[in-house]
Amino acid sequence: MEWEWSYLFFSAIIFLPILILFFSQKKSSKCCYNLPPGPPGLPIFGNMFELGKEPYKKMSALKQKYGPVLGLKLGPSTNIMVVQTAEAAAELFKNHDTSFADRPIVDVNQAHNYFQGSLAVGRYGSFWRFQRRICTVEMFVHKKISETVPIRRKCVDNMLKWIEKTVNSAEKGNGIEVTRFVFLASFNMLGNLILSKDLADPESEEASEFFNAMKGIMEWSGIANVSDIFPFLRMFDLQKLRKKMTRDMGKAMEIMSMLLKERKKGMEKMKDFLDVLLEFEGTGKDEPAKLSEHEIKVLIVEMFLAGSETTSSSVEWALTELLRHPQAMAEVKTEISKAVGSNNRFEESDIENLPYMQAVIKESLRLHPPLPFLIPRETIHDTNFMGYDVLKGTQVLVNAWAIGRDPECWDDPMSFKPERFLGSKIDVKGQHYELIPFGAGRRMCVGLPLGHRMMHFALGSLLHEFEWELPDGVSPKSINMDESMGVTARKRDSLKVIPKKAYYLSQLYINNKRELLE
Repeated sequence: MEWEWSYLFFSAIIFLPILILFFSQKKSSKCCYNLPPGPPGLPIFGNMFELGKEPYKKMSALKQKYGPVLGLKLGPSTNIMVVQTAEAAAELFKNHDTSFADRPIVDVNQAHNYFQGSLAVGRYGSFWRFQRRICTVEMFVHKKISETVPIRRKCVDNMLKWIEKTVNSAEKGNGIEVTRFVFLASFNMLGNLILSKDLADPESEEASEFFNAMKGIMEWSGIANVSDIFPFLRMFDLQKLRKKMTRDMGKAMEIMSMLLKERKKGMEKMKDFLDVLLEFEGTGKDEPAKLSEHEIKVLIVEMFLAGSETTSSSVEWALTELLRHPQAMAEVKTEISKAVGSNNRFEESDIENLPYMQAVIKESLRLHPPLPFLIPRETIHDTNFMGYDVLKGTQVLVNAWAIGRDPECWDDPMSFKPERFLGSKIDVKGQHYELIPFGAGRRMCVGLPLGHRMMHFALGSLLHEFEWELPDGVSPKSINMDESMGVTARKRDSLKVIPKKAYYLSQLYINNKRELLE
C-alpha cells in the first residue's frame, strides 16, 4: 500500500485551519488511559509520515523498542494497535477475538454499498455469521471441494496449454510472467465453481469486461486513501479512488445482474454456487428469508477478489524462492518425480505424498504472507488487552510479516529453509500463531481450504511439467525481491522465467488435445 504523501501533505495544508479547529475541539483521552506504547506523532498528522511504502517493515523494526504491541495514530483521530508477536496474536485470537471482530469501513468499500454485503470487510454480526456459514457449508467444506476436482483439473490444464504456447518466444531469452497464467487459471476456476463458465482468456486481445472490472477493483482497493485519514475530505475524493471504484464496481455489478437474469430465465440448473444462492430459503431466526440480488452480487464479486490474486501471488513467491535456491528446487522436483512419475500428470491426490513441496509453500508463506497485516480489524468496545487500554473504534493490525520473521519463533528467520517444516505439525490453518498468513479466529479467510488446494495443485503442476530458467543476464542472487502493496504484497517486479517442456508434456497435448480445449 503506497502512501501518496506529497498529495496528502498538500491536501491537508489546504484545509489546515479546519483541521486545527477539529483537532482542538477533541478532548485528549491519552492521560486517562494506558494506551499501547508507540513513537510520538505530529499534531494533526500523527505517525502517518513514518510508515513509508512498506509499513509492516517499519512497524516490525519498532518492536524491539516498544514491545509486542505497538500504538500509533493516523491523522487526528484514527487509533491503531499493531500486534507483532505470536504470543500477542495468541492472546488476541484466543481471548479477545470477539472484541476485535469488527471491520473499519474504508471509503472505497462504500461504492455501491459494497461493505453492506461483504463477508471479508463487512460489519460483524448475525448477517455476517450467516454468510460465513453458507459459504463454508456450500462451497468450502471438504466434501464440496473434493467434488470439484475436475473443474480445477480443466483450469490447470488450460494454464499449462497457455504456457506451452509461449515456450517458443520465451526460449529466445524474453521470459514470461508466470503469475499472469496462475491468476487466469484461478479466476476461471472460480468462474466455473460459481457461474459455470470461464471468464478470462489470455488468447484474446482484451479480457472480458468482468475480468477488467475486477482488476480495477483490486487496484483501487490497494491504494491508501487520504479520505480514510481525514474523513471530512471524502466529499472531495482528492485521489479519485471513490470515483474509479464506483465505475469498476458498477461494471462488475452490472455484469452480475445480467448473469442473474439469464440464470433466472433459464430452466437448466447448473448446480453451482450461484444456484445455491438463488435457491436459498432461510430457516433460522438469524437468517434472511431470501438473499437480495445485491447481497448475491457482492458475495460473488468478493470471491473473485479474494481467491485469484492471493493464489497467484503466493505461487509466484514460492517459485521465486525456489529459483533463488537451486538446491531446494532440485529437492522438490526430485520428490515430485518420484511420487508422480515422469509419464503421469500431476494430480491433486499427489499433494498428500509431497511433504517437501508442502514445506516449500509453508516456508514461502512464512516469508511472504499475502496480506502482511491481514485484513484490519476494529475494536467493538473498550477492551483491556495485555495490560493496555484499547479504545472502541481502534483499528487492529496483526503484523503477520513480522511474526513470520520473529527470531523468538524461528531459527535463522530470514533464510528460506523449507526443511524446518519437515516433521513439524505447524500449519497455516489458524491454530499455530507463529504462522498465520490467512489469519485466525472468527474472521480468518473462509476460502482457505480451496485456495490452499489450488496453490499446491498449480505449483506442483508447474514444477512437474516444465523446467524453469531465468532470462539472460538474470542470476538467482539478482532477482528483485522488493514488494509492492496492493490487495496483496506481490512482487514489485513480476517474476519473468523461461519454461522448457519437461517429461511427457508434448505427448499429453497430442493424446488429450480435445480434453484440454473443452
